[in-house]
Amino acid sequence: MTAPRQTVQTGGLRPAGQSAAASQQTGPRRALIVAHGQPSDPDPAEAALARLAAEVAARLPAGWQVDSATLAAPAALEAALTRGGGAPLLIYPMFIADGWFTQVNLPARIRAAGIELAGWERKGSGAAGSGGSCREPDCRGPAGETAETADAPPAAGPRARILPPFGLDDGILPLALQMLRAELARDGLRASDVRLIVAAHGSFKSPAPALVARRLGRAIMAELPFAELRTAFIDQTPRIADLAAGLAAPAYCLPFFAAAGGHVGQDLPAALAQAAFPGRILAPLGLADRAPDLIAAALLAGSGDSAA
Repeated sequence: MTAPRQTVQTGGLRPAGQSAAASQQTGPRRALIVAHGQPSDPDPAEAALARLAAEVAARLPAGWQVDSATLAAPAALEAALTRGGGAPLLIYPMFIADGWFTQVNLPARIRAAGIELAGWERKGSGAAGSGGSCREPDCRGPAGETAETADAPPAAGPRARILPPFGLDDGILPLALQMLRAELARDGLRASDVRLIVAAHGSFKSPAPALVARRLGRAIMAELPFAELRTAFIDQTPRIADLAAGLAAPAYCLPFFAAAGGHVGQDLPAALAQAAFPGRILAPLGLADRAPDLIAAALLAGSGDSAA
């Protein structure tokens, strides 16, 4: 059984330089961080996401209510949606790319809970190359429904808005660069000495997740030229075990994942071991020290807070 959830409310913390008047914004002051979770064992992922919500709340002005829920935990999302009364709600998807979960499953479940979803017709990310509504195969559910067919007309009731997912945030590149520079400094290395693998989930249904990962890799190389860059995937070709084979030391593997689930904890190390990878696996970007700052900034911007 999934453990009872705790809502986190800030208690007077404000970003440096922000006045008390500036913290009294008129936009939404409720946030819900949503992740996929682990269907076979939902409680650990629920607890980890709750810890992230607490870290995000500590970086927001006074009065913010920050909750969390995974889609995999039974009724966790619906319970979180009902907390906080009728106040507007910002929903932050802790996902790497837009796809079926963020554009179909999540909106449908929000609306089924009686919540009006402002901007539910949000277009697919240009970064993913969709150029319009979510029509990729990855955006289709078991019955083939799309974002256009899965949602009913807007409900009359509380309002919510879904923000772009974690992996499409403009702050992802600075977050990755900060992590990589810290690792290089720790090891006394230059980027030009190190081979880098960006490891991501990928998808055999849609090109969107791979495009997001490759875009991040190219952006990293433009700012921090490593000796070599390889981008590889769990769920599509090129596979991690194939692309990591023969890579010389020193080398880093940067997991482009939003959480430390089974892929990061089991599949990725197994693939790298199969390839005799000679380097180190870094923490997934979703667990970077500054990830809560990135999410807090996105919530402030989404709410219209003058501190954003």
